Amino acid sequence: MVLGIVEYNNMSKKVVLAVFGIFVILVAAGGGFFWWWQGREIKGSPEDYVIVDRTDGTFVENSKAGLSVMVPEGWDIEKLEPREGLLALYSPNIEGELRDNKVVPPLGGGCIIHVSVAYEYKDVNQLKLESGYNLALLDVKSVEFEEVVINDHQALKTIADTKKIGLGIGIDIPHKDRTYSFLLIYADEENDTCVQEFGNFLGTISIK
Repeated sequence: MVLGIVEYNNMSKKVVLAVFGIFVILVAAGGGFFWWWQGREIKGSPEDYVIVDRTDGTFVENSKAGLSVMVPEGWDIEKLEPREGLLALYSPNIEGELRDNKVVPPLGGGCIIHVSVAYEYKDVNQLKLESGYNLALLDVKSVEFEEVVINDHQALKTIADTKKIGLGIGIDIPHKDRTYSFLLIYADEENDTCVQEFGNFLGTISIK
């Protein structure tokens, strides 16, 4: 997965996260950002995501990818233009260091969820190898891999703490010819709230 940036829009806490993949990465080198999974192909578009308001909540649907997921109540949604097929959901209390009017992780408050679909299949072993290698670029302090089941789908869960971007939990679901990725980035003091919200969010995922 690849992490981008969070931008404030007109003094409001609008988040624009430039890149996302199997697990989040931000390497601040001369102010630049670096993709950690260079070979990943995302053959989608932000326009693939459609926001649907229902009586039971707000959903984001991607018919091309066969994906539907419910947005946490009160969170904002951002379709990302810098890369194809990326989506960011962010809590209203998002905080972090401002650099050129952008909030750069690690976060000082709140949490972010990234959603991405890569149109290529990676099995769990491949995901572990790539994640472990590339997390080293972030000065990883700790990392755990766990094979889990998300709504009847086998998935890889990655929990990491790094010096460069802080705390994150990634869920990658290989299915057919695609890999669905969901990433939580959160401030340390928001651990319980953000992790619980992420768990609720994962429970709403529907993949066809």
